[in-house]
Amino acid sequence: MVLKDEINEELAAQLDHETKNWSVIDTLKYLAERFEGTTTFSTSFGQEDQVITDMIFTARIPVLVFTLDTGRHFEETYKVMSQTLARYEKKIKVLFPDQQKVEQLLTNKGPFSFYESIENRKECCYIRKVEPLERMLKETACWITGLRAAQSNSRQTIRRISYDPTYQVIKVNPLYNWSLEEVVTHLHDNHVPYNILHDKGYPSIGCAPCTRAVQPGEDIRAGRWWWENNSSKECGLHDNQENKQL
Repeated sequence: MVLKDEINEELAAQLDHETKNWSVIDTLKYLAERFEGTTTFSTSFGQEDQVITDMIFTARIPVLVFTLDTGRHFEETYKVMSQTLARYEKKIKVLFPDQQKVEQLLTNKGPFSFYESIENRKECCYIRKVEPLERMLKETACWITGLRAAQSNSRQTIRRISYDPTYQVIKVNPLYNWSLEEVVTHLHDNHVPYNILHDKGYPSIGCAPCTRAVQPGEDIRAGRWWWENNSSKECGLHDNQENKQL
């Protein structure tokens, strides 16, 4: 078992090298054993996350699956969550934002302050997403995500396994080099529940007020915070040194 204070860049590089030719499932099994009891996977029930959830639950890999419920999700997102719980008969830990901070934000700035400035939007994201994630990762040594390099310009530098200095965890992006076609094929071939909004032009799905469908030829992340012209299209969950290289 690896302790939290033993996690660093050298360990991440070692793990990446050691498992570089392994399958996704074999890598996840190994990491769950190596970081016994402290390996977690964060899902927002998007296409990539559903692929990883399917692998974890089907192979019975001992990884804690959790989700951040911002209180502003699409109804379709809750439906795919319900379908996932029914399909695999496994629990998914749900984290909510701090009630007092949400109440204070809406009292002082109203329900749509995020449309007014990037600063306001990041404040909302921080309260609803980042702080709950920070609580979860305090007890986590190995954090698995569904990030893919092809999702956006800001994610092109992500690695398969790296050290995240923001949260002081080993960060694993097992689908980092997968194409969207590979993701969709896995979902269809394995009959994995997925968000029907993906079929309506929503490749990336976040909070309902902050997500729209994208047009043909637009970047995959163009539908997130579409009113912002000069932002990285990130909420802060993955806004670490890895992405700041751009």
